[in-house]
Amino acid sequence: MAAAADPLGSLVSVLESYRGRDRVIRTLCYGCQLAGGVLARKSPAESEMGRRLLTVSAQLSHCRTVLRLFDDLAMLAYSRQYGLGAKEEDAIVRWLSVLSNLADQLYYPCEHIAWAADADVIRTNSHKWWTLSTAFWGLSLVLGIVRESLEQSQKEMDTQVKSEVLSILSSMADLSNAVHWLPPGFLWAGQFPPWLVGLMGTISSLISVYQTSVGAGSGAV
Repeated sequence: MAAAADPLGSLVSVLESYRGRDRVIRTLCYGCQLAGGVLARKSPAESEMGRRLLTVSAQLSHCRTVLRLFDDLAMLAYSRQYGLGAKEEDAIVRWLSVLSNLADQLYYPCEHIAWAADADVIRTNSHKWWTLSTAFWGLSLVLGIVRESLEQSQKEMDTQVKSEVLSILSSMADLSNAVHWLPPGFLWAGQFPPWLVGLMGTISSLISVYQTSVGAGSGAV
């Protein structure tokens, strides 16, 4: 049997790559949050199972946060390679991409500081750094949605456009969660129940997994 037709071999191949493993962990993280959030609203026995699933989700999320401590250089290398987007034909798309790269680059150190503060490695208010990192993530998502929309409007409805539509849907799902995690009082910040956060994250993660399977994956936080 060819390796490509071996489900176990394909899964192992995905898990051996950093991006592939991150997508699997992300999908499990949000899937547990979705299931846990739903079960937490049920009977006492189901509620206990829901609590356990939410705990697993939190631990998987923490795992991804720790792994992202090593993403700065990869992001910097990508930003340097893209530069000011001289190869882009559309100036608006170019500058949207540059600003999105900048937002992504700033996201990482803010999250690292927040993580270090929560771990008592440094003494600072972690809440403001979590808020700042979430704001940069949200900004990157907004810029990405606008960029994808512009690129889509300039092309015929082909496979590439379908991929961009999926990317927009994925980013919108992530953006809904990003807003939820901002300080209360801003739009729907703090209003999502756990199951809805899990649903939005699961939708985004499954789209990312699908795009990876067809060779068109894009990064997701």
